[in-house]
Amino acid sequence: MNFFLKQSVVNSSSEITITGSKSETNRLLLLQALYSNISIENISKSDDSDAMQTALLSKENVIDIHHAGTAMRFLTAFFAVQEGREVVLTGSSRMKERPIKILVEALQQLGAEITYEGEVGFPPIRIKGQKITENKVSLKANVSSQFISALLLIAPRLENGLELKLEGEITSIPYIKMTLALLSKIEVETTFENNVIKVEPKSSIEDLQLLVESDWSSASYFYSIMALSNIGTRIKLSSYKQNSLQGDSALVEIYKDFGVETVFVNNTVVLHKVNNCQLSIANYKLNNCPDIAQTIAVTCFGLGVACNLMGLHTLKIKETDRLEALKIELTKLGANISVTNDSLSLKSSSKINENVSISTYQDHRMAMAFAPLALKVQLLIEDAEVVTKSFPSYWKDLKSIGFEIHEAQ
Repeated sequence: MNFFLKQSVVNSSSEITITGSKSETNRLLLLQALYSNISIENISKSDDSDAMQTALLSKENVIDIHHAGTAMRFLTAFFAVQEGREVVLTGSSRMKERPIKILVEALQQLGAEITYEGEVGFPPIRIKGQKITENKVSLKANVSSQFISALLLIAPRLENGLELKLEGEITSIPYIKMTLALLSKIEVETTFENNVIKVEPKSSIEDLQLLVESDWSSASYFYSIMALSNIGTRIKLSSYKQNSLQGDSALVEIYKDFGVETVFVNNTVVLHKVNNCQLSIANYKLNNCPDIAQTIAVTCFGLGVACNLMGLHTLKIKETDRLEALKIELTKLGANISVTNDSLSLKSSSKINENVSISTYQDHRMAMAFAPLALKVQLLIEDAEVVTKSFPSYWKDLKSIGFEIHEAQ
């Protein structure tokens, strides 16, 4: 389904409720599967979290997680320690192109039995659950943090815990710290010193109820909307914490540069457009929050601000090659943009082409990141329903704050 977005103006004061963080939800769902007396509130309504829940409850021998990359990584580790259980873990055609070898080899070092059903290094994979007693493993530190988190999440249920050595400069530290903080909430002892993470074993925990904070990645699109709106516009978002575990909460500081002020009030954030962007060029290193790169790039283009975004190497292996996808779609709109394997450079431009059709590449973040440009020009978003992967109510929420959206005939 394609959506036509007419040039719109945001209501001067709006309120949106965003469901739980996909990142926190999927970590807690795995911990709940390992410790059944955990209960979870404000679970993400995303396709990814639905896929994770369905897979954890499934008794089937073949489990298809479709496009859910986080689920693929976390479940690979989970099923590796399910003694006596054998499963084939598979996914969409794109998922079969996304590398899993680094995680598989780390689990094999620990004693896991995992083989490839097709091309070596990629799903689908066959996993025969084992009792794992080895407790030391090394990984290159610049790999996807989801590989690292997958190992850490199963670590307390390993007989001897885990000592994980990270070699080199670490990518996405906030996501690793999120995992360790959630382990701490269930009273698992951990340390993280000199690139070595240790997790102590824990066979059982007390009954525990945990609340998932709303998703900061989803909030990013409303920050973009605010940056592109008139001075004086406000949006309230719930439910958010000032001391968030999520790396994407970096939005609070980054979007000050674009004239957006954030005020925390009783587990909500109020975004307020206080002034127009004064930057001529924006430079950000986004190693710790790569999922907001698309949002920032589109914001800068919409404001006519040049930008250099760095630390983006993990975007090459997401739902699509996000750097190339950004280059193609922003170029359609009139941008002068170049990308490398880990960076994006955009030159300032005062002109935006109208009535452009934005391809989304089966990537939810492409659809959501480009939609705020409807505050500047009319545009078409192809395959708009892809947003259900992380934010099913996105289009309904945009309509509620003033966006004019119609299904394209």
